[in-house]
Amino acid sequence: MTRQYAEAGVDLEGAEAAKARIGQAVATTLTPLSVGRVGAFGGMVRIPEGMRRPTLVLSTDGVGTKVLVALEARRFDTVGEDLVNHSVNDILVHGATPIAFMDYIAGSQMSVDQIADLVEGIARGCRAHRMALAGGETAQMPGLYRSGTYDLAGTIVGVVEEDAAIHGDTIRPGDHLLAYASTGLHTNGYTLARRIVFDRMGLRIDDRLGDLDRSVADVLLDVHRSYFRSVMPVITQVHGLAHITGGGISGNLVRILPEGCEAVVDPTSWDPPRLFTTLQQAGGISIEEMRAVFNLGVGLIAVLPPQAVPAAQAAAAADGVATWTMGEIRPGGQTVRFARP
Repeated sequence: MTRQYAEAGVDLEGAEAAKARIGQAVATTLTPLSVGRVGAFGGMVRIPEGMRRPTLVLSTDGVGTKVLVALEARRFDTVGEDLVNHSVNDILVHGATPIAFMDYIAGSQMSVDQIADLVEGIARGCRAHRMALAGGETAQMPGLYRSGTYDLAGTIVGVVEEDAAIHGDTIRPGDHLLAYASTGLHTNGYTLARRIVFDRMGLRIDDRLGDLDRSVADVLLDVHRSYFRSVMPVITQVHGLAHITGGGISGNLVRILPEGCEAVVDPTSWDPPRLFTTLQQAGGISIEEMRAVFNLGVGLIAVLPPQAVPAAQAAAAADGVATWTMGEIRPGGQTVRFARP
């Protein structure tokens, strides 16, 4: 009945099989805030009870060209989890608790297993944050995408009391910069990383990456870490949070600085993980470009008064996340400066 549509590149029967597995994955993420049926045209969630002035915090993002590494490795669930964790961090910096997520998968001639694995990874990330996967869209678009390729994006909805939302306006000189360790590249810098690894180093997906004693696939597909459980126990003591994504430390930390405040980063306060030194050496990349493209082992930065640092470090340690003081806020322009060693 849909033979000509299938010949054109859209398999409706396969889409129905994928929907069945997607529905099962979505059902595992239902929370007490969920309203309506799985598979409805729109997703619904309630605002948590007891809030005085609930404010929604929304963010939309993707995982960039990391999907190409996943495609080459034929691993699809990890980038789904990446997408959720990245999004959780983007609203965490405003003090928000995630309550709902929606995904968008677009590609051409994607298999049932490929689509279902992507959504099952997203569902796993949602369950970890007690967040509903409220819905999404899977679009087969032959002609726009090459056969078997895809893109992945999502939208997150969180909530915070309006007067508790974090904007960075309470940051002041004397505050400390607390770094939270990343798990590799997270979801940024993959265009340059892939060029170095596959073109300059001539490696294949299953080869060992430098002296890391792990395969290219294992290293490059490390899941983007969520900092929700590390930060939330001390969120009321935080003056500002920066999620270190595209643009690196400087490009993201500067976004939360108020007037009259300069962030001074001490580059000797940590040794970037070997992945980053391997990429720098193999690619002949300057330290300035490394800082602009990659997170260099820092996934999140909290700006805190000095007396709040021990509690923040204890909360992160309880979540298994390493932290260290990497600098301070000083009087100055709204800039981020790396101090000279």
